[in-house]
Amino acid sequence: MRHEQVLDALGAAIANGSLEPGTVLRSEDLQERFGASRTVAREVVRVLETMQLTSSKRRVGVIVREPAEWNHYDPRLIRWQLDGPARPAALATLNELRSAIEPCAARFAALRATPEERGRLGALGERLARTARARDLPAFLEFDIAFHDLLLTASRNPMFGQLSEVVAEVLTGRTGHGLMPPEPQPEAVALHAEVAAAVAAGEADRAERAMRDIVVQARDEIAALVADGGPEGE
Repeated sequence: MRHEQVLDALGAAIANGSLEPGTVLRSEDLQERFGASRTVAREVVRVLETMQLTSSKRRVGVIVREPAEWNHYDPRLIRWQLDGPARPAALATLNELRSAIEPCAARFAALRATPEERGRLGALGERLARTARARDLPAFLEFDIAFHDLLLTASRNPMFGQLSEVVAEVLTGRTGHGLMPPEPQPEAVALHAEVAAAVAAGEADRAERAMRDIVVQARDEIAALVADGGPEGE
């Protein structure tokens, strides 16, 4: 198997609990299990260690670490969790993170964004509205990711900016797992336009309020799907 295939298979097994904390992984076992070369097995282990999913101990092998020790901001780990049975818990956690960060990012973007960024944010809001009406979910997702990335970057807080990949994985996971309606909610689209207008006008309170409404609506949509036995409850 190729490096990425082995990494995804092993990482997902750790993320969904199939390989429990304390499990010992030996290079020879990985080679046999996945039909991988020694080089591939070593590289996969190296990546898992950088993600803090595993640690190496001499004369023991590679040990799966406790979930509290994982790098939960790693986009790959988020993807594995959203692809598996941990999806409801992962979505809840990620929405809590977004609720804490994105409204603040919108506030600071209203205060700190450049004129060019304000214009780009407005243009992205218009593209979101157009692709929503056309029910073009792949294009809508592309513009939605770009919108939130720009908002986080325009906050001029580098720690917020580095959460862009996390938010992108959440948005991609929602679409990929059928957690978006066929046509994005008009209210959500309008709120994105409201955020863009508030940032353009430099109105920090208004931008923060509209962004908070976006995150709350996303949370409620997912909760409704769970209650109805939607995809992440399967």
